[in-house]
Amino acid sequence: MDTMSISVATIRHATSVADARENTRDFLEALVPAMAAETADSVLLVVSELVTNALRHGGGTYALDLTARPDSIEVAVQDGSPQVPRMRTPDLNGGTGGFGWPMVTRLARATAITRQKTGGKTVSALLPR
Repeated sequence: MDTMSISVATIRHATSVADARENTRDFLEALVPAMAAETADSVLLVVSELVTNALRHGGGTYALDLTARPDSIEVAVQDGSPQVPRMRTPDLNGGTGGFGWPMVTRLARATAITRQKTGGKTVSALLPR
């Protein structure tokens, strides 16, 4: 299999996490050979978490790029905030989160944060295929 890539347009509305998951699901279903269901679920979970973080902490807009290689899937989410994700104690009572970034780092082989010249950043996660 050659490398396959898709850039999902910047999205700014309330259903954008669901839209990101739907676009990701379509991308994954088009891959040959097909991915195992558990692996696809991990990719969808990482997309959901990174897009949610971009919307919540990155100014309400994002761009999603997905790249499939023979042995991996790269999820990259760009937003307008220079603030990088950080580990923190999850909030078990107040509902303010803290679960997403640790989950992403556990599911991914590697993560990277690239600061953009425009002031934003791209958060990337490389998952096994």
